[in-house]
Amino acid sequence: MLPDLDTIIENFELIDDPHEQLVYVMELGRSLPPIPEAWKSDQNLVRGCESQVWLVVSAEDDGRRLTIVGDSDSHLVKGFVALMVALYSGKSPEEAAKLDGLDLLKQLNFGAHVTSKRSNGVRAMVEKIQRDASRVS
Repeated sequence: MLPDLDTIIENFELIDDPHEQLVYVMELGRSLPPIPEAWKSDQNLVRGCESQVWLVVSAEDDGRRLTIVGDSDSHLVKGFVALMVALYSGKSPEEAAKLDGLDLLKQLNFGAHVTSKRSNGVRAMVEKIQRDASRVS
């Protein structure tokens, strides 16, 4: 089960070694529940990621709270998907519009360890989540 965002941030604060941070990110990815193969569709595919990433954004509580599920064909990228799920799930569409997944990576001191391609992939995930959130609200 994916820990909540506060727990993830606390755990990152305990990890100094960049390699161990990447291992933890991959562990977060493994904690995501699998998504049905039917959800790995073109509609849910994130454009702009080097790896294949699928994100499904839905709303609960009459559109007041988002649920995000996702998957990737890359273990490391699936960990970044998990970070975005932890960041955006449970938020309102309005709150989601104000959040930036790259800010979370900076807060976790990932800036120097994430390639520009991966940063672009995270940006593409954020844009898809925000775009889809505005549609389901």
